[in-house]
Amino acid sequence: MQTRAKKKIDIVNGPMIPNIIRYTLPLIASAVVQKLYHTADNIIVGRYNGHVALAAVGSNTSLIHLILNLVMGLSIGANVLVAHSYGAKDEESIRQSVHTSVFVSMLGGLLVGMLGFFLAEPLLRLMDPPADVFPLALIYMKIYFLGAPASMVYNFCASILRAVGDTQKPMFFLTVSGIVNVLLNLIFVLVFEMGVAGVALATIISQYISMVMVLVYLTHLKDCCRLELKKLKIHKDKFLKILHVGIPSGIQSSVFSLSNVFLQGAVNSFDNSALMAGNSAAGQIDAFVHLVATNLSRAAMTFTAQNYGAKKIKNIHKVVINCILLTIAATLVLGSLCMLFARPLLGIFIDDNPEAVSYGIERMQIVVTTYALNGIMSILASSQRGMGSSVIPAIVTLVGACGLRILWIYTVFAAAPSLFMLFLCYPVTWSVTAAVHFLFYMRHHKKIERQYAVSLAE
Repeated sequence: MQTRAKKKIDIVNGPMIPNIIRYTLPLIASAVVQKLYHTADNIIVGRYNGHVALAAVGSNTSLIHLILNLVMGLSIGANVLVAHSYGAKDEESIRQSVHTSVFVSMLGGLLVGMLGFFLAEPLLRLMDPPADVFPLALIYMKIYFLGAPASMVYNFCASILRAVGDTQKPMFFLTVSGIVNVLLNLIFVLVFEMGVAGVALATIISQYISMVMVLVYLTHLKDCCRLELKKLKIHKDKFLKILHVGIPSGIQSSVFSLSNVFLQGAVNSFDNSALMAGNSAAGQIDAFVHLVATNLSRAAMTFTAQNYGAKKIKNIHKVVINCILLTIAATLVLGSLCMLFARPLLGIFIDDNPEAVSYGIERMQIVVTTYALNGIMSILASSQRGMGSSVIPAIVTLVGACGLRILWIYTVFAAAPSLFMLFLCYPVTWSVTAAVHFLFYMRHHKKIERQYAVSLAE
């Protein structure tokens, strides 16, 4: 019990900057592990089963993410719900939040799994993959959706642990399941020659392993976060709060990918394969900088939510300021390192193609060096979710970071179609969206201060 307690970070009362760093580092490590073992999937299937099998795995990735992101957004609602109750030290509310969240994840996972499995063929036809790719892509998609229940339950349970300050255990579970995934890939593909089906099967087995580990851990806790399977039920007020915070977040995650589709279309409009390769390689590199910004924004959400629950309203400004300062420092350091080693890093993906490398560097000079703006935007949005407001930050992000980006492509870029003008849309839309988020953040914070002052007066 003592060991477990030490793994939880005292978010409300502890030293803020060290605690934010301690909280965020396992999140970043988890994201890197996840990215690496997904990359291993592609390498194994591509190397040992050829380009058609690789295309089958990659052809439905965007569709799978579009569907799963919608429901996974609900786990953000679970995180905020539990963090509010934990910050308020309301043990009964914590118990109800935990059992409602896990029950919702089980029902939601079963629903998504069944819908994904039985609708896989018509959904995949919407993507119109090549005839030789379609049969393998359909097999991959059907098997993948059989793992949806495990994926949802794990993500909800991990959100519960992160909400109370424990990011190490989810990282451990994910690391173990990731290693199992890679090993099973090798066994199923090389030994049993199962191809795409083997890759999909390895993925869902690893997902169920992580689900079992996190469920067993929760059932053995000795505090108010303990999960008791016989007490699983939906408490209406908790369920509605999960939906209130989670649905807008899920919609934002799903729709956000649409702007990237338009950006890719704009890149393709140059009809230059070297440019496309350089852009793709640079995107793989700046994704690691993005991981830092994204996970610091998750830290901001949890720290804000717990302090909101504890009614330490003044701490919320400190959380936001410290997370922004850490994001600026981290992204500037990582961005500088990326630029310093740009050529060798790009060479990993596009060896012996100087033209593609030069295009990749051009993108990195604009995007990687300004990623702090993306971090600030995300932190301001996440802190509002931590205070229980999810609809407005979702709308602002969709209009600013998505709608404005698409508008830029059809106006500014259309008038001056250069690579510089295309990639400039990233820092411009991040800046505008962050400014609007700041205004709504201040407005919501003042509203909470007034509500708290009234409650004290009563």
